[in-house]
Formats: sequence, C-alpha cells, structure tokens
Amino acid sequence: MESTEERNRAKVGKLAGIVGIICNFALAGGKFVVGTLVSSMSIIADSVNNLSDAASSIVTLLGFKLAEKPADKKHPFGHARFEYLASLTVAVMIFVIGFELAKSSVEKIISPTPVKFSLVTIIVLIVSILVKLWMTFFYNKKGKQIHSTTLLAASADSRNDVLTTTCVLIAMVVELLTKWQIDGIMGALVSLFILYNGIGLIRQTISPLLGEEATPEFRKEIIDFVNSYDKVLGCHDLMIHDYGPAKRYATIHVEVDKDEDPMTCHDTIDRIERQCLKKFGIHMVVHYDPIVTDDLKAEKLQLKIMECLKSKDSRLSIHDFRIANCSSGTLLVFDLVLPEDMMSQGNQIKEYILHSINKGKSKYLLDVTFDIDTND
Repeated sequence: MESTEERNRAKVGKLAGIVGIICNFALAGGKFVVGTLVSSMSIIADSVNNLSDAASSIVTLLGFKLAEKPADKKHPFGHARFEYLASLTVAVMIFVIGFELAKSSVEKIISPTPVKFSLVTIIVLIVSILVKLWMTFFYNKKGKQIHSTTLLAASADSRNDVLTTTCVLIAMVVELLTKWQIDGIMGALVSLFILYNGIGLIRQTISPLLGEEATPEFRKEIIDFVNSYDKVLGCHDLMIHDYGPAKRYATIHVEVDKDEDPMTCHDTIDRIERQCLKKFGIHMVVHYDPIVTDDLKAEKLQLKIMECLKSKDSRLSIHDFRIANCSSGTLLVFDLVLPEDMMSQGNQIKEYILHSINKGKSKYLLDVTFDIDTND
C-alpha cells in the first residue's frame, strides 16, 4: 500500500515538473525568437538549453508519475526507481544537445557574424535570469522537502542557467562596446555548461541504479538508534537496499542476552522495525542474535582476540563470538570485520590470531566468517 510520504512525494514532484515545463518552454520560445532576429548563436544556444530543461521537466513529471505505480508480481518492491531512470534519460538528452550546440558554436567562432543589439533582447535575457533564479530556489526548497536528488539537480541546473544567460548578456554588451565578436565563444561556454551538467547527472543517477551504499553518516544514525533500545547489547551486518526514493529496505543483526525472555525480545524487535519505518522511511527486518554474557572463559578469549586485532589495525573488530567443543579441540567461532582494503588479508589475519592465542600450542581452532566493513 502506498504510504502518505510516497503520495506527498509524487504530488510535489509532479508539481515541480509542471512548473518546469511551463517556465522553460516560455523561456525557450522567447529566446529562440529573439536569438533568430538578432543572429545571436549564444542566445539560440541558451534557448535550446531551456528547451532541454523543458524536456527534462517532462521526463521528471513522467518519472514521478510512473514511480507511483504500486508493487506487482514482477516488481514486488514497487516502481520508485523510475525516478532514477527519468534522471538518467534527462542526463543523456542534455549531453547530446550540449554536443550539438558545441559544434554550432565552433562554426560561429570560425565564421563570426555580428549580433544585432536591441532593448528587447536585453529585457528577455534579464527576465530569463530572474525566472531561473526563482526556479533555483523553488526546486531547492521542494527537493529538500521530499529529499529528491532529481529536484536538487534541477535546482543546480537552474543556477547554472543563470550563469550561462549572464554570459550571453555579457557577450552582447562586450560586442556593443568593443565590436569584439565573442558570441561564438560564449555559445561554446554555454555548451560546456550543458555537457558538464549532463555528465554530472549521469554519474549521480547511475550510482543508485547500480546499488549505491548508504552514507556512513546515515548508517551511523540507524545503528545508534537501534543501540539505544533497552535489551540491545549491540548490532552489526546492517545492509540497506535502495529501490528508489522512499523505497528502502534494510536488514540488521541485533545482539540480545540469551537469557532474556523471547517474547520481550520479539516485542523490542517489532518496535525497532516500526520506528525505523516511521523515523527513517526504511522497511527494516531485524535478525535476533542471542549472546552468551555469563561465560567468563569466552569473555576472556574474546577480549584477548580483540587486543590482538587492535595491535595489528585499530579498524579490525569481531562479533557473534562463541565457543564450541569438537574432537580436535576448542573451536572459537566468530565474524571478523575487515576494512575493504584488507579483504585480501583475511587468511593472514586469521593465522596471526591463531598464532597469538595458541603461542605455539594447538589449543584452539578458529571458524571465522569474514565481513566487509561498509562504514570504512
């Protein structure tokens, strides 16, 4: 079922898309007419930039609309990633248009033609700057309201449009005062801005589609929140899966004393899951890890191993430690958390631990599972 947050998100996103379509089509039309009349390639380039922005707004509108589709058998986690796909489509459109405009501007540099100066042109460009300034703040406000990278990118794009239109205005004034024909150069600069925005947006949208990890700050916020609950001794193995804005799912292992009442632990886990959805918008699944807390031998061995690891690298840690007896000796079972740059050293570190705790005697055996430290 669609949550209130998802409905509000779609509503705000579609509103922003409609506003973008209206404003950008109006600006593109006005600039194209003026640019054609005064033979200004930089104004025409800026007009096409606004046209690409209008197309971007259309795709954004469609993206938010399609992202509203409920989950089905083929897509059990919903369709929220349509917003990312919309951003990627926009990025490709921007890049292609920017490339074409760059070619036209180079031709204008090679074969320059004078720009016809008029008061109407100045008025159109100033109005464009003011409208784009308003759109910058509008997209920024709405993007922060619904935590949308798409709208925040649109805000940055509108801010860049202010700069590029200012460049166009400067080119006209410079040519009027000095007769220097820099219109083609300014058109090329506008094209470079468009290309830069396209490449940046491609990078920004491909990452979550490939399965981008949550930020260390966000992970820490969730871990601290889970650890704040009574009965929770610690937590580990937090995994967050992003199926689109407002569609995140996560799993985490929570350590609880083995002697705690199972029903009480179950109630605590239920509260954690409900509050994670309410506080972070994450559908959390908690795995219950019972921990032995009254085994002095296990506690001493765990501390000994931790001291051994800290002497090698302070980033190393262990969890889910327990002792098991076997025919060959005493088996120490635990998960060893390794930073990403040390994953290839897992077996070496295991041998180092084994040598340190046995001191030449085959007293203990190790059963180690290697985990990657996603917070590193």
